[in-house]
Parts: sequence; structure tokens; C-alpha cells
Amino acid sequence: MSKVTVIGGAGTVGAVAVRTLVAAEYFSEIVIADANLEQGKAVAREYGPDKISVVQVRAEDAASIKEAIKGSDVVCNTVGPFYKFGPIILKAAIESGINYVDVCDDFDATEAMLPMDAEAKKNSVSALIGMGSSPGLGNVLIRFCIETMLDEAESVDIYHAHGGEPSEGPAVVKHRIHSMLLDIPVFLDGKATKVQLFEESGKALEEVTDFKNVGTYLCYAYPHPETMTLPMYYKSLKRVTNLGLVLPPDYAELIKGVVRLGMVGEEPLSVQGCDIPPLDFAVTYILSQRQRLMDEADLNVPQGCLKIVIKGTKEGAPHTYVFSLSSRGQGMGEGTGIPAALGAILMAQGKIPEKGCFPPEGGVKPLDILELATKVLKGFEGGEGLPISVNHIDKDGNIESMDLKF
Repeated sequence: MSKVTVIGGAGTVGAVAVRTLVAAEYFSEIVIADANLEQGKAVAREYGPDKISVVQVRAEDAASIKEAIKGSDVVCNTVGPFYKFGPIILKAAIESGINYVDVCDDFDATEAMLPMDAEAKKNSVSALIGMGSSPGLGNVLIRFCIETMLDEAESVDIYHAHGGEPSEGPAVVKHRIHSMLLDIPVFLDGKATKVQLFEESGKALEEVTDFKNVGTYLCYAYPHPETMTLPMYYKSLKRVTNLGLVLPPDYAELIKGVVRLGMVGEEPLSVQGCDIPPLDFAVTYILSQRQRLMDEADLNVPQGCLKIVIKGTKEGAPHTYVFSLSSRGQGMGEGTGIPAALGAILMAQGKIPEKGCFPPEGGVKPLDILELATKVLKGFEGGEGLPISVNHIDKDGNIESMDLKF
């Protein structure tokens, strides 16, 4: 008998995690914990009361979280924005002595949660931080490449593009705005440094990138935690970057434009007798324009691609490996929710035995999650497993397409 509680299980990402957990048939009890009780019940009705139960939770309230996760073997946290709720929920899980998996992609939240390592070890808790797509599966693929294909890794450049989801919540837009306001961490010339999105330091990293099955787009710097965590585990790395965008590009530019104008304050302004925080207005306006911009771009299906370029040496010769994880018909929800569910299953199976707080490359064995993904996803989501393609470029520039089987 094993129990998993998905915090935020009624949301876009959480509902996919729930669907994956149901399909995997590993947990005997699945609980949706969400602020929106009615939406949680709607998700649960898709599977029946014998499969899923629903509880209400307030993600800002430690007591509420502890009550919701009581008796769980694993907590799967999909509640954003993580810079606001991640540390609170993780702390509640650690104090409750319950293993934990999340999909955090906020650099500053990761920076706040990894130092909870000692407390997690003291309570014999395994806390896997950032088990989505990027970070998440990307970190695991990087570990696989470095440990099996190279003698020494020199650089990792991560690119991602996604969009077209039927709906998008305010927390997602707030996350994007928050990311654009931060000093963005990158690892260049063997040193950790930071750049600013709208200044020359950030613009120097912008790059036009071809994404398999998705298109070619200009990507900009993202403050994702891989640029901090990968150099911790692979000391030979001299460069780690993370670039991406949300589709369509005009939607990304709208969000960037709002940030440039400074319409992101949280101190309310009086507007015709109503006190309105500029950030709340900005998010509402951005979401009001989203469908129009998607229609103009003819973006009518969810789609996304994670692309990773890893360079290094093998037997003294340079080698480059390009991993692409792409899909049409699936978007952020699937790309993030499925890996989170797989991480929760591995945690419950005892295949992530490390105690403490760690990123995916620090606790997830690549073959474990890749083999589990193939098993769970066959016959589920209409696929044959993870849609991964790999190209190998040798020292002479010859390109070889590799077929990975798990």
C-alpha cells in the first residue's frame, strides 16, 4: 500500500501528473490537494472515487499543507509560482518526514530550497527539486551523456520552446515576469556569473535555434537552476547556459514589453476608487491577449521541444551530442507533469535512496527513469515512450543519428 499526494493536482501540470500516476497503477491511493476544491473534484471524477480522493489545501499555510499530506509516502508538488510557495511546501514535507518531488524551475527558489539539505537528511527525507522538463529530464539526459558517452564534458547549452496549451493560469505568467526581473545566472568560462535580460550582457547570449518539429526561433536567457546545479556535479564544465521562449513569439514579446514598461509592481494603485496592483492588471491583460496572438500565429495545438547541446572529449577527440525531446499535441502540462509523476514513482519504489535536497542529476539514475517512462507511456498518451532523438557530431563534423532504446 502506498499513497501519493499531488499538491496542485487540479492545475495544468498537476492534472497531467495525476493522469500519469493513475495510468502507472503503482500507488494504491492518489490524493489531489488543491486550493480549488471543485476543480480538484472535476479532475477526480475522470477516474472515479475508488481511484482518487480530493482535499483542500492552502499553499501558503504550513499547517494546511501538513494536514493535506498526512500519511503520504510521497508528496508531488506542482504549485507555482515556486519562488512563493516552493520553500513553504518543502519545509512542511521535511518536517512531516515525507519524501518530496517538485517541478521547480525558479533559480531563486532552488537556491532557497537546496540549503534545506541538512534538515532533510536529519528527518530521513529525500527531496528531489526540479523534476519537470527543464530542469528535470534534461538534467537526467545530460547525466546520461556525460557518464556514458564522454570522458570529459566541457559545455552544456539548454534550449526550450513551448506553447499552444488550451489555457494558461496567472501563476505561469507571474513566473515568467518574475524570471525576466531577475539577474539571470549563467556559467561562463568556468565561473558563475549573472546577466540581465534587457541589457547587453543578456542580449549577447540570445541565439536563433532550430527546434525539431516546432520551428526556428530567437531564444533568450532564462534563470533556470541547471546553470547552478550542473557545475556542482560536473567539475570539468566551463559553460552552462539556458535559453528559451514561450510560443508564439509575439506573446513572449508582449510579456517582455510589459516588464520593460515597469507594470509589475505589487503595491496597489487607486484606479477610479479601486485599489489594483499593477502586476495583477498586467497579468490579466496579458492573458486577455493570449488567444488572439495564438490565432494570429495559427498556433492551434500544444507543442514544445527541449534541445540540449553537450560538448566534450572522448579519448582526446572532440565530440558533440544534441538531444531533442519534442512533441506536437502535447505542451507544458505533459512535458512537466509526466516527469514529475515518474519521479514520484521512482521515489516510492526506493530507486532514489539519497537523503537530503538535490537536483535530478544528483539523485535520479538515467536508466531508471528512462526505462520507467518507456513502460508507463507505452499505450498511454498515444506514444511509444519519450520522443527523444540524438545526433552525434564527431571531430570531423560528421553527423550520426543515434537510436536510443530503453
